[in-house]
Amino acid sequence: MTETILEPISKIAELLRRREISPVDLTRDCLARIEKFNPTLNAFITVAADSALAQARQAEKEIQGGDWRGPLHGIPIGLKDLVDTAGIRTTAASALYKDRTPEHDAAVVTLLKNAGAVLLGKQNMHEFAYGGSSVISHYGPVRNAWNVEHIAGGSSGGSATAVAAGLCYGAIGTDTAGSIREPAALCGVVGLKATYGAVSAQGAIPLSSSLDHIGPITRTVTDAGILFAAIEENAPKPIENAATKTLRIGIPRNFFYEYLDSEVAAAIEEALLVLGKLTASSREITLSVDTDRTLQAAESYAVHAESIAATPELYQPETLRRLLGGKDFIESEIAHHRRQLEVARHEIKSVFSDVDSLVTPTTLIPAPRLADLQANPENLRPREVVMLRNTRPFNVWGLPAISVPCGFTKAGLPIGLQIAGAHGQEATVLQLAQAYEDATEWHKHQPRCG
Repeated sequence: MTETILEPISKIAELLRRREISPVDLTRDCLARIEKFNPTLNAFITVAADSALAQARQAEKEIQGGDWRGPLHGIPIGLKDLVDTAGIRTTAASALYKDRTPEHDAAVVTLLKNAGAVLLGKQNMHEFAYGGSSVISHYGPVRNAWNVEHIAGGSSGGSATAVAAGLCYGAIGTDTAGSIREPAALCGVVGLKATYGAVSAQGAIPLSSSLDHIGPITRTVTDAGILFAAIEENAPKPIENAATKTLRIGIPRNFFYEYLDSEVAAAIEEALLVLGKLTASSREITLSVDTDRTLQAAESYAVHAESIAATPELYQPETLRRLLGGKDFIESEIAHHRRQLEVARHEIKSVFSDVDSLVTPTTLIPAPRLADLQANPENLRPREVVMLRNTRPFNVWGLPAISVPCGFTKAGLPIGLQIAGAHGQEATVLQLAQAYEDATEWHKHQPRCG
């Protein structure tokens, strides 16, 4: 096994370009780590070893022939198992889709293939993405690479723990209420949700189309920028980081800093001190946060209404219960909430006349113990709502937001810092996140399973 397995994409890409390492060796190393750690972590549902090796051999041939496509060429990555892949089953972690094999790739998969990425397989998740724990899955719960007695978060839990453990160099997740950023925070990695609509969701099994986002999970901010540039709806372009000394930070103490675990609170305050030295100014601001979930509930039920009527027994009981919660909303009510969503997305723009970025804790608490959630199923959804409290508003507003590691609890569980920006300002979000990462060492820590 090579020594490059836990190195960032940015470093590996240059070694590949110079032909100092082989995409085939990288892929074999990832497959070996999957074989070693996946039985414990349960991060992958489907491992596409044969096709991944074929893609790696093709990448090697192209690079050796002088046809290097860019920083993802020959890089092994994973995909959350609701992103369609032609010829490879896409299950959304549900018995309903256990034999579903799409005929076409999702838009992001096409872009990743065009960039030369090697696709290792499909990663475990919360069934149909309707939860923030990845405890509910037809294929069993996902475990956290830092401590397998704890959850990995969700719904992109398999993607986050796989990246943390070095089973892949990066992954593609989805985020409807925080399902990229929350598991990234709980697993000590980086998760980016771009502006609503910046990355095409075509070919990804929907949860709530008004709120669904697709984005990268990586080990560094630079790597998140590389993956984002490849899957962006517009022509891919590199993310350039500039000086942060002109940036103004807004700190929304109301709502986002309430009910924090004491160790999370301490880590965030330390992070704010670091950011204060890197930026022009910081000021406390007040944001109005709408916590109504009517639109998500109604849209989620609409996606599944036909299947629920035909084969309700193929859903996990908890997923079915959540979906049925959106059954009785009438069309006029749904239309009203869609209009309110557009109003909220327009009104949030005014905040950025005074600040350039918003900074919050990603989650209020560190990763709970899996056994505690399984022992008290009635507490699962309330616990998930707590974990997604700080991420969901940015889906409502449609703003770009990233989670970066900012510390650990005394028990060794990761803590995440969330940075958000104005619509279309992914570059600003990545710029500030990169500056924070460069000023700290948290991203260099490796988990027990790594």
